Amino acid sequence: MARAVEVWPLDRVRELDRRSTIVWASPSVAAMIHDTFPFTPWILGQPLPENARTLIAAGGGTLIDEAKRFVHDDAPQLRLIAIPSIWGSGAEAAPVVVLNRGAGKEIRMDDAYLPHARAVWPELAATIPRERALEACGDAWAHALEGFLSPLASPGVRDDAAEIMRGMLEAGVGNDARWFELSSRAAAMQARSSVGLIHGIAHTLEPAMNAAVWGHARLCATYMRPVFVYDRRAEKVPALLREHDLSADAITGAAESLFDAGHYRQSLPALESAWPSVLRDRCTRTNAVLVRQTDLQFFLDFA
Repeated sequence: MARAVEVWPLDRVRELDRRSTIVWASPSVAAMIHDTFPFTPWILGQPLPENARTLIAAGGGTLIDEAKRFVHDDAPQLRLIAIPSIWGSGAEAAPVVVLNRGAGKEIRMDDAYLPHARAVWPELAATIPRERALEACGDAWAHALEGFLSPLASPGVRDDAAEIMRGMLEAGVGNDARWFELSSRAAAMQARSSVGLIHGIAHTLEPAMNAAVWGHARLCATYMRPVFVYDRRAEKVPALLREHDLSADAITGAAESLFDAGHYRQSLPALESAWPSVLRDRCTRTNAVLVRQTDLQFFLDFA
C-alpha cells in the first residue's frame, strides 16, 4: 500500500529556504505562483542551481508527473513539493507517473515517485475555465468510480472510494475548491486498485485525437456516462453501489452533467478504428465487467 503524501499548508511552503528552493510552474499560473512564492523560477531542461534542494512543481498532472520522473531519475537529491493548479489527475498524491512519449503513454508505478508533500491552493479554483473544470471533474470521477468497481479493489478500498464519491456528489461538478482534495484522494485510492474501460478508451484515443482539443480529462468526462450505463447492465455493479449506500441514479446524474453529446459523436470514428487496441489496454482488462469485441456496437448505438 502506497504511503500517504504529506499535506502541507501554504504557509509552510512559503517558509521554505529561498536559497535552496526552486519553482517550476505551468504558464497558466506562473505569475500567481511566483508572486506568492518568491523562489527561483526553473523549467525542465534548464541546469539545476547548484544549491537547489527543494523543487516546487505547480501545475497540471502532466507537469507534476514530469517533475516526479525528473526527481526520481535525475535529481534524487531534491525534495519535491507538488501544488496542483487543476484537479483531475491527482498526480500530486499518486505513485503513478503518466508520460506523453511519442505515439502513446508511458505509465510507471512505484512509491518512489511520490512527492514528499503536496499543498492545496484553493484560490486557483477560480482561475480554471468552466469547461476545463468540468472535464477535470470527469477525470476525478473516473478514478473514483472505476477504482471502486474494479475487481482488484479490496473492501477497504471500496469503503474509501464510496466516501470520496459521496463527497463528489455533495460538491457537484464545477469550480468548487473541494475538488482539489477529492481528486487527490481519488487518485491515491485508485492506485491501490485499478481503473477500467473509461481509462482504457482515454489512454488509447489520446494519441489518435487532436491533442490540443482532446486531452485525457475531456475523454474521461465524455466516456463516463456511456461506460457507466454499459457497466450498470451487470447486476454486480448496482449491487456493489447499494452495499455502500451509493445511488446509481445520482452517479448517473453526475455523469450526465459531464456528458457532451457532440464531443461523443466526434470521438466515435476514432473509437471504432482503435477498438482492438482499447480491448488490449491493461485498464480495459480490469474493467468492472468483461469487455468484448462485439461490445463496440453498444457505444456506437449510444450516440
